[in-house]
Amino acid sequence: MDQKHITHNWLAIVNPNAGHGKGKTDWQKISDLLFRYHIEYDACFTGHRQHAIELTKAGIDRGYRNIITIGGDGTMNEVINGCFMQRSCLTKELTLGSIMVGTGNDWGRMFDIPNDYEGAVRVISEHKTRLQDTGMVYYFHGTERNKRYFINIAGLGFDAVVVQRTNLQKDKGRKGKLLYLWNLLTCLLSYKHTHTEVDIDGMKISDHTFTISLGIGKYSGGGMMQTPHAVPDDGFFDITIIKKMKKMEVIRRLKMLYDGTILNHPLIEGYKGKRILIDSDPLIHLEADGETLGHSPIEFGIIPRSINIIYRNYPGEDN
Repeated sequence: MDQKHITHNWLAIVNPNAGHGKGKTDWQKISDLLFRYHIEYDACFTGHRQHAIELTKAGIDRGYRNIITIGGDGTMNEVINGCFMQRSCLTKELTLGSIMVGTGNDWGRMFDIPNDYEGAVRVISEHKTRLQDTGMVYYFHGTERNKRYFINIAGLGFDAVVVQRTNLQKDKGRKGKLLYLWNLLTCLLSYKHTHTEVDIDGMKISDHTFTISLGIGKYSGGGMMQTPHAVPDDGFFDITIIKKMKKMEVIRRLKMLYDGTILNHPLIEGYKGKRILIDSDPLIHLEADGETLGHSPIEFGIIPRSINIIYRNYPGEDN
C-alpha cells in the first residue's frame, strides 16, 4: 500500500455484546477516556460472530496499523485472525492494544493490563510495545479442514468440552467469573478419556489423556495456569499433557491449576515445541482463545515474534 494512505489513528473494534452487554453500555465511558488521553481513533462495532475478522481486514486495507480491541478474549482472537488473513502489510507492522470488557480477560492478565477502563487506556497511551508469538492450528470440522490463528492458549479434550458448554451458557445469558469453574466440575461427571497420539517436533507420545493445553500465554479459564512456564516471545508452545486421571483426583488437585504448580503432579507432563501433531481415537475436540473450533486430526505451528502488542509489564522484564 502507498504510505500516503497510512493513518496514524487507532481503529477501535468494539464488541457491544462483550461482558454481557457492557461493550455497548460502557462505550461512552471508554470513548470519553480515549479522548481524555488524546488517543485519536475511529470506531466500528461488531454485529455477529467473526465480524471482527472482517472489520480488521477491511480496516488494515484502508490504512490502519494500530488497533484497539474493546471486548473479551474472543474479540481479540477474531482481530488476530483478521490481522493474519489480510494481505496489505506484514503483521509486524501492526500494533494491538486492548480494553478488556469480557469476563475472562486471560490474555490481558499475562501483560498486567488493568481490568479498569482508565488503567487500560493509560497503558495504550504509554504505548510500550513488544513483538509476541502467534499460534496457528489446522483442524477438521466434519470432513472440512480449517485454519485458525490464536494469541494465547489452545485446549484439547476436557478443556474444549468445558469451553464449549461455557460458551453455550454465555449465549443464553449466563455470566459470572465462576462459570468456567462450575462447568469444569459438572463436565467431569460424563467426560471420558481419549487415547491420543501426540508428535512434538518428532517426539511421539502415545497415551490416554484427560486434556492437553498449548500455551503462548499462561492463563486461561479466568486465571487458571495450565501452561505456567509459557513465554510469549520464545518461539515455542508450552505444552501440558494431563494423562488419564480419576475424577476425584482432578477435584482434589484443582488448586494446582491456579497456583502454577500443575507440572508437579506425576500424571501431568510439560514440554516445549514448535510443530505439534495430534490424532486420537475417538475424536478429540479443540478450542483456541476460548473459541470452540473443531476436532482431530490437528496440527499446530508457531509464528515467532509476529505481531506488536501494547503491554504494561512483560513476563520476566525488569520493571
